[in-house]
Amino acid sequence: MAGLPGISFAAVSSLSVPELAQQALWEEVWLTPKPGLVDSANNGSHRDMNLALFQKSIAAISPWFSVFHALGLEHVERGTSELLRLIRPAGIACEQAMYQATGGVNTHKGGIFSLSLLCTAAGRLKGQGKVINTSTLCAAVGKICNGLVERELTGARRASTVGERLYQQFGLTGARGEAESGFLTVRQHVLPYWFEETDPQRRLLTALLRLMAHNPDTNLVSRGGLTGLRYVQRYAARLLKQGWTVEDMREMDANLIARNLSPGGSADLLAVSCILTGVEG
Repeated sequence: MAGLPGISFAAVSSLSVPELAQQALWEEVWLTPKPGLVDSANNGSHRDMNLALFQKSIAAISPWFSVFHALGLEHVERGTSELLRLIRPAGIACEQAMYQATGGVNTHKGGIFSLSLLCTAAGRLKGQGKVINTSTLCAAVGKICNGLVERELTGARRASTVGERLYQQFGLTGARGEAESGFLTVRQHVLPYWFEETDPQRRLLTALLRLMAHNPDTNLVSRGGLTGLRYVQRYAARLLKQGWTVEDMREMDANLIARNLSPGGSADLLAVSCILTGVEG
């Protein structure tokens, strides 16, 4: 299913969660202008990525969303705490498909983590005969990830990954913490305001600004430290308060590129936001 820019999720609410996940990635990558991020105008703050590479990546990882959904359905009788272990091989294979398509470039690792959890949770809920909506999906993801931060971040003696290092330095839990919370940042700062904007593209850009203003994005900290994170958070909050134009977004894009800042974690949460609003119709 090809993704097209400017499609409102109100028009695709009949899609399954795996289909919504694929559509969400297309929505996110085509959205323009996205400050510091790859879009149809430029490569943002990335020298090793462009729109064509993202398209290859999305095509490679999208078939795996149905696999995660099937795993959630298949293991419906297993304990929730077992699911992460059971889907991990598929997660690794999905990442390998991404790397093969991109020549080793990490375009969607964070997105694979979050979206695979949503698809797995949807499969489990279907197998349990439960309704699939924002509340049940987020609760299911939170249960699947219960204790994840403590196991993988708090218990790490030596930081072997960027996520572990940032947790030890700054206490940032990143994508793990967001998933364990049932995507609390999205539920608190995006979903209640989703339909305040009637134009689909402006709705998505406003959602991205809200995420940038509130998300403790480890991508930003990795590139620019806490100073870079606070710069982006304050910038986004200011645009939201004053009311933004497309030219404001282009200017923010230029400023983030000049500082080599890319809010990739917020981009991943934008895709999560699209799925959660999509299941609500």
